[in-house]
Amino acid sequence: MLGLSLQNPRKRAPRFLFIGAHADDLEIGCGGTAIELARRYPRSTFRWVVLSGDSTRHAEARRAVRALLGTSVKIDLELHSLRESHFPSQLPDIKATLERLKKDAQPDVVLSHFGGDLHQDHRTVSEAVWNTFRDHLILEYEIPKFDGGLGSPSFFVPLGKLALRRKVGTLMKVFKSQHGKRWFTPDTFHGLMRLRGIECNAPSGFAEAFYARKIVLGTD
Repeated sequence: MLGLSLQNPRKRAPRFLFIGAHADDLEIGCGGTAIELARRYPRSTFRWVVLSGDSTRHAEARRAVRALLGTSVKIDLELHSLRESHFPSQLPDIKATLERLKKDAQPDVVLSHFGGDLHQDHRTVSEAVWNTFRDHLILEYEIPKFDGGLGSPSFFVPLGKLALRRKVGTLMKVFKSQHGKRWFTPDTFHGLMRLRGIECNAPSGFAEAFYARKIVLGTD
């Protein structure tokens, strides 16, 4: 299968902007991809933004991003305290935050929630991202949950065994506040990544998948 690369015509390392509604969303949806990107593009800048959470959840987010990415790349972590489960009513605040990030981070790639996600917080963030980042590559990650809503993504990132182990290990070790959720288990995370690995014929058998509504093939 022919793959696409993120080579920048201006010969600089790509800039990645990761946006999650809740403290564990990025790790669940694209934690393995973040690990692989850090390995492939060690001079890159990773802007890691979590839009909600209290002191406990913020502490988990800080530990998790370091556990995933270590010190090999530059990480700009930004934590906010929007009210969970009420994102639609906070859309103006979300939009203002994203507009600022667009200017400050100047990302090449934005990773955020799937627009068809059945969770209202996730869906609101995706809407605001698409409204803000109109000239960027946006990859929409998926989150398994009680609501369901998994579909047929078309953009895949194969994961090596190291990325797989580190992602699941970080989720289970760091996000102890989520252990009461019956779906928050290694089997859930392994199972979804195994399915996506089958779909893209990943060498390791595991992958993360994304929805990509608009991709422009470079000619430079």
